[in-house]
Amino acid sequence: MSASTSAATRPANAEQTGRRIEEVLDRLTASGDPTAAAAAEELVRSLMDFYGSGLARVLQLLSAAPGGIPGTLLGDELVASLLVLHDLHPEDRDARIARALDSVREHGLEAVDFDTASGALRLRSRAAGGCGCGSGADAQEAARAALACFAPEVTEVVVESAPALLQIGSGPVGSR
Repeated sequence: MSASTSAATRPANAEQTGRRIEEVLDRLTASGDPTAAAAAEELVRSLMDFYGSGLARVLQLLSAAPGGIPGTLLGDELVASLLVLHDLHPEDRDARIARALDSVREHGLEAVDFDTASGALRLRSRAAGGCGCGSGADAQEAARAALACFAPEVTEVVVESAPALLQIGSGPVGSR
């Protein structure tokens, strides 16, 4: 198996990759060789610039093509995270938040409010048919993971349960 084949079959994750890069740079800094650490940081910056320029060109070519940029590209977590990382994503923050929530639609989440100063996004859970008994922790983790790819400016996710709905019968029990 070639290196390109094995890389293509392993899904990349922007958050994990970022952590790995930071760990390597930290190890180089801790090694006590400032020249090696500076060279590694320059290498990362150069690669980021190179790939960012390539992505910008791809978007430019796709935008000029009939039909524009396919929605499947913008909906792909890896592609979306790369576009956001390079500040190239054509959708605004609110559209990317909606796309992220759509990718975890089984949790029935809707955006309530975003605080730009703190990066906190308040969500309301409509899960479990509106009875208020959905798993908030699962929904919060799913939303956090999706938002990390599509809208990394969201740094905190708070999920509120929708108010529980009361079941009201058609009349007193004896009148049926």
